[in-house]
Amino acid sequence: MAMMQQSSTATGVGGEQENYRFALVSLTSLFFMWGFITCLNDILIPHLKAAFSLNYAEAMLIQFCFFGAYFLVSMPAGKLVRALGYQKGIVTGLLIAALGCALFYPAAALATYGLFLGALFVLASGITILQVAANPYVNALGSVETASSRLNLTQAFNALGTTVAPYFGAVLILSVAVEASETLTQAQAEAEVVKLPYLILASALGILALVFAKLDLPQIKEHCQSGEQGEVVHNGKTSALQSLHLVLGAVGIFVYVGAEVSIGSFLVNFLAQDDIAGLSEASAASYITYYWGGAMVGRFIGSAVMQKVPAGTVLGFNALMAALLVALAMTSTGTVAMWAILGVGLFNSIMFPTIFSLALRDLGPHTSQGSGVLCLAIVGGAILPLLQGVLADNIGIQQAFFLPIICYLFILFYGVKGSKF
Repeated sequence: MAMMQQSSTATGVGGEQENYRFALVSLTSLFFMWGFITCLNDILIPHLKAAFSLNYAEAMLIQFCFFGAYFLVSMPAGKLVRALGYQKGIVTGLLIAALGCALFYPAAALATYGLFLGALFVLASGITILQVAANPYVNALGSVETASSRLNLTQAFNALGTTVAPYFGAVLILSVAVEASETLTQAQAEAEVVKLPYLILASALGILALVFAKLDLPQIKEHCQSGEQGEVVHNGKTSALQSLHLVLGAVGIFVYVGAEVSIGSFLVNFLAQDDIAGLSEASAASYITYYWGGAMVGRFIGSAVMQKVPAGTVLGFNALMAALLVALAMTSTGTVAMWAILGVGLFNSIMFPTIFSLALRDLGPHTSQGSGVLCLAIVGGAILPLLQGVLADNIGIQQAFFLPIICYLFILFYGVKGSKF
């Protein structure tokens, strides 16, 4: 990630390596909380559907607002982080996310769906800024060769947060819902249940913001904005978009998130089919733990493997295996098809952080802009699942999985060749 060096560890004063370790430990806790909060949202948000008697189209506005924040906020966030630096960018993201959580309280008190959507957009905007700041920061805290390994390790703790959160969320929701339902109608109780958990989240995010504001974290000087007016030139380029490996990486993020969300969205319906597993929705949902658990385990394994094997090679191998597993799920039935599609999670694991780190390679002062472009590409999670839904309506759920295969084939190309441009 250094401007003209082989390693970004060349910047800063003595003891920088130890500073980097401290920063990585601090950021690991942030990634854990970030994953925890994101997954907790998935538990709390469905209550809005019951509270406001929404149809599925209206309920989909929740996902639209979340991914819409990535699309609208990513590029401004890149400029913000470039101006403020990574540490202040992280603090800003935490504060905005805390504000979004706090806004759920008046939204619940007034029982207004539009306010819930607004609060969710603010929360997602804060998370977007965190993505734009934290991912490239982790990428830069050490040598270029091990950047993908570091980002996979921190993302593994993010996945750990998503694994732990449902248990805590169930307790929070149940305890508040029981208390609220004694004096309120069912619809009011469903809205009331949001208050306490989101106030707790707002407090936790506020505390994290205070902690990160006080931490003595290293600066990545080669990524800082020049104090001079005019264009910033790095390796003859005035913009991150002039780097082909960044542009192809953005396409990679778009298709990866789209494939991951598409598969996740159809897992329950796929496993419920009579010729696959014939499971009830509740039983099928319990098997999704294997999908996400595989993603968590895969990131820990990938972090270790990429200490020895080039990141692009590992990415290409995982993309090929994911494509083969989806193809097997398409062309088989019964438990073979079921475990094939669940096994995709293990190989999905390293894709997002690895594409992210490869795409940011050697962008120097344009790194924050590049991070914004990559986060904007997360909008693939809103577009491609919709396209697969249309395909499923017309040719069937199982046959519609050819769309993720196309996505994985592009990621295979990016790992083997496109990331080297």
